[in-house]
Amino acid sequence: MTSIGGAASSGMVDWNLAVATATRLVRPGPDVSRDEARAVVAELRRHAKSSEEHVRGFTRLGTEETHDTPVLVVDRPGWVRANVAGFRELLKPLLDKMQERRGNSPGNAVLGAVGGKVTGVELGMLLSFLASRVLGQYETFAPATRDLPAGSPSDSSGGGRLLLVAPNIVHVERELDVEPHDFRLWVTLHEETHRTQFTAVPWLRDHLEGEIQSFLAETDVDPMTVLERVREAAQSLVGGRPEGEEGDDGHSLVELVQTPAQREVLGRLTAVMSLLEGHADFVMDGVGPDVVPSVAEIREKFQQRRAKGASRLDLALRKLLGLDAKLRQYRDGERFVRAVVEEVGMDGFNRVWTSPNTLPTKAEIAKPADWITRVHRKPDA
Repeated sequence: MTSIGGAASSGMVDWNLAVATATRLVRPGPDVSRDEARAVVAELRRHAKSSEEHVRGFTRLGTEETHDTPVLVVDRPGWVRANVAGFRELLKPLLDKMQERRGNSPGNAVLGAVGGKVTGVELGMLLSFLASRVLGQYETFAPATRDLPAGSPSDSSGGGRLLLVAPNIVHVERELDVEPHDFRLWVTLHEETHRTQFTAVPWLRDHLEGEIQSFLAETDVDPMTVLERVREAAQSLVGGRPEGEEGDDGHSLVELVQTPAQREVLGRLTAVMSLLEGHADFVMDGVGPDVVPSVAEIREKFQQRRAKGASRLDLALRKLLGLDAKLRQYRDGERFVRAVVEEVGMDGFNRVWTSPNTLPTKAEIAKPADWITRVHRKPDA
């Protein structure tokens, strides 16, 4: 196993243990022969390449020069390693703050080491659950490693890497009983849109990271409260939560929000994520009919799958992890993008990428006309 870093095993989370736990627990992928697996990987890489041109042409964003971030076709453990690296980078300021609060006495150091291992195991359990569900992801924040290269944040690409999780794509295309080649291209269109968003809009990565760090800087919670939320999620995976705690009575990790400042930042983050996800869905549907013959069937079946979840456990975890909010982001964001494009065209919509000031607010996501009025209003004569 590749180490996540020299300090990965110290502090509040044992990151290496999280990777080891998730890798051990993650479900095996669908049964495919070695030749079939190689063919899937090769096809996904071809689709990722062809999707660049389709997405650029439809969105009018980006050039060939901006698309120099790597495309990685990974298995489930590869997705886990990439995300642990990203979490570690993003959460470091918060975890350092929690470590400081805990103090440096010998007793606390021992307690911290034990707690870090417990949290590493429980985080690994959660990642093993998610690793079998994610089809693709534009991973924005993790630093490059030998095994997981990434673009440089200092150049026009904005850093990051595109991950396509091959076994999950094959699993879902079989579950939905759709045409495999069409489905693979359809998925890559969505993920390539995210890659285009970040590579064509150089300020977006830093803005998003700044918002997340502002949110974390306002966090003032006891470390045990955070660990308890992770523990609740992990216990859901093994049926360890008391009867009756699932569903609407469960806690969400986002309920750690405490301060008015945090609520403001969370509102802005929700709006930006709704925009990014909705834009990707809009592009996928806009490009799809021209290049994916069975797009209507795929879209209908995938929407049904996305809406209902796989099981009672899936529904409980979706609430706990805030994934229900992500489903709303797809829906609300797509409505916003569609309404704006219908009113002011694609070039008019693309003014959204001008600066952080032209991003929609959470209220404007729900009322696109208000964004149009604010961003497209003519100066007073």
